[in-house]
Amino acid sequence: MPNSTLTVAQRLNKYWRIFATGFCFTIFGLGALALTFIVFPLMTRTAKDTQQREFKVQKIIQQAFDFFCRTMRFWGAIDYRFENTELLANDRNCLIVANHPSLIDYVLIASRLPQCDCLVKAAIWHNPFMKGIVKAAGYIPNKDPESLLDGCSERLGNGNVLLVFPEGTRTTPGKKSKLQRGAAQIAVRTESDLRVIHITVEPSFLTKEKKWYQVPDTKPFFLVEVKDKIEIGSFLESSDSATTAARKLNRYLGEAIFPAQHTIEQHDNNHK
Repeated sequence: MPNSTLTVAQRLNKYWRIFATGFCFTIFGLGALALTFIVFPLMTRTAKDTQQREFKVQKIIQQAFDFFCRTMRFWGAIDYRFENTELLANDRNCLIVANHPSLIDYVLIASRLPQCDCLVKAAIWHNPFMKGIVKAAGYIPNKDPESLLDGCSERLGNGNVLLVFPEGTRTTPGKKSKLQRGAAQIAVRTESDLRVIHITVEPSFLTKEKKWYQVPDTKPFFLVEVKDKIEIGSFLESSDSATTAARKLNRYLGEAIFPAQHTIEQHDNNHK
């Protein structure tokens, strides 16, 4: 709906959502600094070992992200709904893979996971609001492939869940999405199952191409659907090498994470 056709009430609502979004992100930034410089340093003195400290940090992150999501909904910046989150309760030694349409996908998913490791871009480790959090939580920097795989193998071997966005970056609306092979390779090398999560945002919001204040004309609605688990065993048994298994798994992941895109491609192929 073009901005020129908005009613006065709709314009006021849009201006309010710009304010609410800025306000909520300000709270997010201040909260991140408080956790980094006050809460987490105090925790390091009481935790008996590294793993215990990281679990405590991740639990606090989950609670903080849940508060942030609720705050955004309370102030009218967004609305959201989760489906089938009870499936996550018993996931262990498991990769969680999801599409990545917006800036807050990680926040939404992690708000439902008391324990959640995450692959983090190297740039995040230089972000003043986030570097203290990702370090305290023991998140894995996406740098050297070998050290990355070792870190993932260690966490998954401990029974942890690891959140990965196979696209590697946020989805560009209207463009065909393509998965990197990182998630499939990690799953194959560590022999870990994968839990699929699909996120739908309507209308699009907080995409890579737009600033936070470029809100849509109507309130964005996030639907976060927890899907079935993909068992890695069938891919390993039907492949003659790890490379082949990763290729097959990555193709299957593309269909699972982007079902609508796959349906369109099948329709186009059938009519060629």
